[in-house]
Amino acid sequence: MIAAAHAKFLRVSSMKVRQVIDAIRGKDVPTSQALLAQINKGGASFVKKVLDSAVSNAKQKGLAQEQLYVSMITANHGGAWKRFRAASFGRATPILRRTTHLTIELDLKT
Repeated sequence: MIAAAHAKFLRVSSMKVRQVIDAIRGKDVPTSQALLAQINKGGASFVKKVLDSAVSNAKQKGLAQEQLYVSMITANHGGAWKRFRAASFGRATPILRRTTHLTIELDLKT
């Protein structure tokens, strides 16, 4: 691992983010950035921000983004915001607003 970036409690479900990260896992950074610009999913903007942060962390170590690839990327469950919505007959139904912990690690291409 050359550089890493983490984002916690992103306001999107981890199942939705996993659809996006499966497309860029194992690819080089310029290809990943181009794919994220074209993917029409809500989680793509979160993944793009964290990927740009990881690239910036690698640039601080003197590396160019053309030398890097996405070696590991995970989207784990974060905490869920618990809310209630009114239901019929005076009841309340629970709502879980799920969050995600996203981790991206970059490594050098061989």
